[in-house]
Amino acid sequence: MTDQEFFSVHHALTINVQPLEDSFVLPSTEEFAREIPAPFIVASEFSQLDLLTDQAKSEMKSNDFRHVCQLLDTQNAKLNLILSFLLSQEDSQAHRYRSYSFGASQFAYYAPTEMSVGTKVRAKLFMEHPAAAIYCYGSVISCDTQDTEHLVTVRYDLLRDVDQDLLIKAALYQQQKLLRQRSLDREK
Repeated sequence: MTDQEFFSVHHALTINVQPLEDSFVLPSTEEFAREIPAPFIVASEFSQLDLLTDQAKSEMKSNDFRHVCQLLDTQNAKLNLILSFLLSQEDSQAHRYRSYSFGASQFAYYAPTEMSVGTKVRAKLFMEHPAAAIYCYGSVISCDTQDTEHLVTVRYDLLRDVDQDLLIKAALYQQQKLLRQRSLDREK
């Protein structure tokens, strides 16, 4: 993965962060791809298929296939329910946090204990839109103490390109949502 900088948005995602031993060595790209749990691969594929479905639906709507579009939406909702259940099995309460911010190059969260800069972590990010989950490795790049909590920022070390694209889409979606809300607030 290259050292690209992407903007981050303030949004609370459910995340799992597991600190690793100082002696931990990141797996090779091939080993990393093999160790990603199946539900994360499926979630990524679903997100890609959702994009194709949206394109097909917009074409069908122009030809007045409303009922076919409703059927596709219903089937998609059923599949997303199953996927949500599978992904919930990957969510570890012992390592669960809420993100403070996230982007395609890093994420930040509040932790009850301080973490040393350079600490390697295994992370899982569970996103609502697009509905997906991401499995990755990262390194702590900062840990700022704020009262009794610590704002920990983690830079991704191992992250699939397709997952980075999902993070970009999720960050853009949250940014658009915020801009729409600001526009509505100004109109009031």
